[in-house]
Amino acid sequence: MSSALYRDCARLFMVGFPGPRIDDDFAALMKEGLFGAILFKRNVGTAQETAALCREIKSRAGRPFTLAVDQEGGRVARLRGAPFTTLPTLRELGLRGDLGVAERVGRLLAHELRAVGFDWNFAPVLDVDTNPANPVIGDRSFSRDPDEVGRLGVAMARGLEAGGVASCGKHFPGHGDTTTDSHLTLPRLPHDLERLHRVELVPFRAFAQAGLASLMTAHVLFDALDAQVPATMSPRVLQGLLRQELGFDGVLVSDDLEMKAIAEHYSVEEAAVQGTLAGVDLFLVCHNADVQRGAIEALVRAVESGRVPRSRIDEAHRRLARLEARFTRGPEDRVATLGDTEHQALAEGLASGVSGKDPTEVMLAARPV
Repeated sequence: MSSALYRDCARLFMVGFPGPRIDDDFAALMKEGLFGAILFKRNVGTAQETAALCREIKSRAGRPFTLAVDQEGGRVARLRGAPFTTLPTLRELGLRGDLGVAERVGRLLAHELRAVGFDWNFAPVLDVDTNPANPVIGDRSFSRDPDEVGRLGVAMARGLEAGGVASCGKHFPGHGDTTTDSHLTLPRLPHDLERLHRVELVPFRAFAQAGLASLMTAHVLFDALDAQVPATMSPRVLQGLLRQELGFDGVLVSDDLEMKAIAEHYSVEEAAVQGTLAGVDLFLVCHNADVQRGAIEALVRAVESGRVPRSRIDEAHRRLARLEARFTRGPEDRVATLGDTEHQALAEGLASGVSGKDPTEVMLAARPV
């Protein structure tokens, strides 16, 4: 197994690790070429502790190394408690329908993430809130109106990217109408193409047209698109629909391959190979080091055998390099800039429904990113 090819394939992976310190497995994989790491609640502590961990990871990597997190607002926020700003759900932002506010929230999120060392936020959610029984999306969505989801999602993503943090719209091509959670099982949507184009795909089309940094795939079966494999593994969905029809040319990242929607129906190794062929540029494997290494090795073997063309690896590298050059920073410490009164004013204004110009706009725009 070529060490150079191993590094090239490892670059298509972003992993999680068990706790608040770098363990041996993660340290070894980092040396072997990972693109980056995703941090969860299990990894973060106080703002100072989180910033110190991010600095240590980037310092030990000794090269550009991208750190990501899920910081949507509402119930999905890994960084909580003072000095981080408590933000409302996307549903609450959606009820305001104010593009300026959505963009300022994106800038605020970017400022706080950059302050502790993150480069990439897996937000905003672009799923449309069409199913009250949905167990996983719900108030994480801006609206039941697809156009509103697109407008507000693009605005928040633009705010994030103006603040120096890559955005990631999720979960393509739409998880909002499922009745099951892909963390636990493999959902299936029976909608016809007309319905998908009228509802689910509207926000993703807007995101693609806006030229934003990245999208995340959904581990969902869409009968009208590909009834055989979930979107994460489907060339029809990712190459045909997203790349060719919608024209998206940013980074395409998978949801976690260890979620049961994948792991109970396919091996993670096979999902990584099929996902690469389908058009995924970066895979999240968030928990088990043996699974992470096995997925990388499976991709190496697939390239060696000719099943996965080397050109597909090179294409992913080009997109990842573009995102890395724009957003990935070295070790930094800006924790002292957290907790500004202007941030709290924005949060309090949102909580109370106060409209009008917010004082953070000028402050955030003026700050270096």
